[in-house]
Amino acid sequence: MQEAELQDAEELIRWSADRFQNRVALVTSFQHEGMVILDMAARLAPAIPVFTLDTGRLPETTYHMMETVRERYGIAVKIIFPDTEETARMTTAHGPNLFRTDADSRLLCCRIRKVRPLTKAMAGFDATLVGLRREQSETRAGLQQVDWHEAPAKIAPLAGWSAAEVARYTALHGVPEHPLYLKGYSSIGCNPCTRAVQAGEDERAGRWWWENDAAKECGLHFTADGRARRRVDVLLEEVLANRA
Repeated sequence: MQEAELQDAEELIRWSADRFQNRVALVTSFQHEGMVILDMAARLAPAIPVFTLDTGRLPETTYHMMETVRERYGIAVKIIFPDTEETARMTTAHGPNLFRTDADSRLLCCRIRKVRPLTKAMAGFDATLVGLRREQSETRAGLQQVDWHEAPAKIAPLAGWSAAEVARYTALHGVPEHPLYLKGYSSIGCNPCTRAVQAGEDERAGRWWWENDAAKECGLHFTADGRARRRVDVLLEEVLANRA
């Protein structure tokens, strides 16, 4: 299948299962998009394993979603945790709420709690299914359905979907919804780094809302600007070098 042909989300999930066999995984934080993909995969390719990141700072309702997935789909979600020693060194050096200091410190926190553990967990896979959409933000506007430049390859079945299409599928199939959506959230991450959005705000305005000059990304899917990336790399090296 050529990338230009990858238009239908369900077709893409079937293709992913056939193409990568047992070396494709779904990674989700149980937001609307991830749950739609999970619902499709449970019907079309139930052997695809489901992973999620537990950063240690998640809302309680996200844990409820893990149980909901188990009860509804019979899927035991595989939970990825950050390295305990790396997290301890980071919080000792920079404080438990370093993400409030500046964008570089926040990206360091994301790197330790999310990027590094996911990279390690996905080392044995050739592809990951993710719930990204082009409409979500300017950063994601150029998103491809299949990004072969990533390792593992990144597959976004809903890349071209609108929020309305996601909502229609969710309602039609009775897909479980994260409880925080009912409280005005439109994007859900770590508890201290996520809030409800206000009228007129864009979809990701509730993520790291105190930052005015940084992309609303954690580094899992898109990097920050070069300046921030270089500074974050220095901070990360300092944390990793400070071994007990």
